[in-house]
Amino acid sequence: MTISLSTVHITIDDTEAALVFYRDTLGLSVTLDVSNEGFRWVTLVAATQPDVSIVLSQPHGGRSQENGDALAALLAKGELFPAHFRCQDLDATFERIARTPGVEVLQVPTSQPWGVRDAAVRDPAGNRLRIEQA
Repeated sequence: MTISLSTVHITIDDTEAALVFYRDTLGLSVTLDVSNEGFRWVTLVAATQPDVSIVLSQPHGGRSQENGDALAALLAKGELFPAHFRCQDLDATFERIARTPGVEVLQVPTSQPWGVRDAAVRDPAGNRLRIEQA
């Protein structure tokens, strides 16, 4: 059996701020931008992994009011599972990320005891992200 990752969903509360971060800062490319009933889903890909989509969506998009409220509360607390990214030059990438409006630095680039060198931030929506050196 062959299996691979196809899509990762990241919940955001401000689509434009998320695009500044994921498209403009991280350099991901928008492949799809869909609006429906007042909500918006934006799909992005990395040039190095065009088969893996990252979908940005709002908490209430496609969900019940109750589930959207619960997801929005977790997002506001920063309690959603972190996404992990890999880059070639962690220091340069971290400097660019740290200058992005709305980004909170949680950890500067650090060599971890488990062998990876990484950094941690919160995106403009409050999602925890880890960025590691390839």
